Amino acid sequence: MATIKVKFRPSSVEGREGTLYYQVIHRRVVRQVNTGYRLYPHEWDSRSCRVAVSSAADDRRRFLSMVEAGVRRDIFRFEEIIGRLECSGCPYDADSVVSLFGANVSNIGFVAFARALSVHLSGIGNNRICGAYTTTLNSFVRFLGDRRDVDMSDFDSDLMLAYENWLKAKGLCQNSSSYYMRNLRAIYNRAVERNLTVQRHPFRHVYTGIDKTVKRAVPLRVIRRIRDMDLTDSPALDYARDMFMFSFYTRGMSFIDMAFLRKNDLHNGILSYRRRKTNQLITIKWEQPMQDIIDKYDTGVTPYMLPIIKDMGKDRHLQYKNSVHLVNGKLKIIGLRLRLDIPLTTYVARHGWASIARSKNIPLAVISEAMGHDSELTTRIYLASLDTSQVDRANRLILSLL
Repeated sequence: MATIKVKFRPSSVEGREGTLYYQVIHRRVVRQVNTGYRLYPHEWDSRSCRVAVSSAADDRRRFLSMVEAGVRRDIFRFEEIIGRLECSGCPYDADSVVSLFGANVSNIGFVAFARALSVHLSGIGNNRICGAYTTTLNSFVRFLGDRRDVDMSDFDSDLMLAYENWLKAKGLCQNSSSYYMRNLRAIYNRAVERNLTVQRHPFRHVYTGIDKTVKRAVPLRVIRRIRDMDLTDSPALDYARDMFMFSFYTRGMSFIDMAFLRKNDLHNGILSYRRRKTNQLITIKWEQPMQDIIDKYDTGVTPYMLPIIKDMGKDRHLQYKNSVHLVNGKLKIIGLRLRLDIPLTTYVARHGWASIARSKNIPLAVISEAMGHDSELTTRIYLASLDTSQVDRANRLILSLL
């Protein structure tokens, strides 16, 4: 895939403005595109390859902000063009990218736009949304088949209904289908914001809500059985069990928060971290079972507390994704060994902690704060899908009266 870099060439005359240009690289062929912007050397940060707006004087800052915004727009256009060329399946070269950029092509396909948007989000560090969009696009492209992409003008409610039916035929539940639809809707709305298409409301006939999830909690006796299993014959299963129990010990900490938990997050017996999902600050009193798990693994070469991200030279988010996939696969094997009636995953630790806390009459407000929910309403919805025992007991009572 072609790549784009922003470069600055100082003037050969001291004290004069230099030139800002784009470098298009594909298959070791390099082409240059002039931006039309000229900057002084001190207005360019060579380490971050960005315009140094914050350090500028007030009378120059507005101009530099305009340059920075223009560069962002151009980079996004380049990424759209490259995404469209990649989706076409046909060979292309650096000259093709430059030519299309100069032609100001606006007839961009939906998938090409979405790919470029994902690259942009990844570039600014928004890996969570980038990952969600990428997963959704992979599914949507499989649905399109040989078409590979679809024009913005053809992205309508009929297409979305066809995609929804395709997902159902693949056996996806309504919540999974809705997840894909909501992501596609977010991408489509961004295309509308950029005037790449008009708002046709293509999602008005498909389901984009959230159903109650099936029960994914287990009682305390099952948690004890998981903790006490003899897994010395399988280090991989033992590792998965440890990650599950660490999540449970830390009030259902999500796996992504566990992956990026740093050693310096622990101070004076208090663990403090921010949830990556909500940015809410969570504090937990450090307990011996947590320390027992930490002591089992050598993480000396990384700043992280758990052995999830092990190589600082590789993509950390990818390491997290690979690890959660591995752990969930091993947990399912543990669940089968215990003959549980639900698939055992990392989510079960979180759901289980909430359900057990509720069964012990711990106040809803305490559970909500412990789990880092934005509001008690979220916790109420969360718990509503976990424990139907009271309803079952009521039904049993009524039936006994017949």
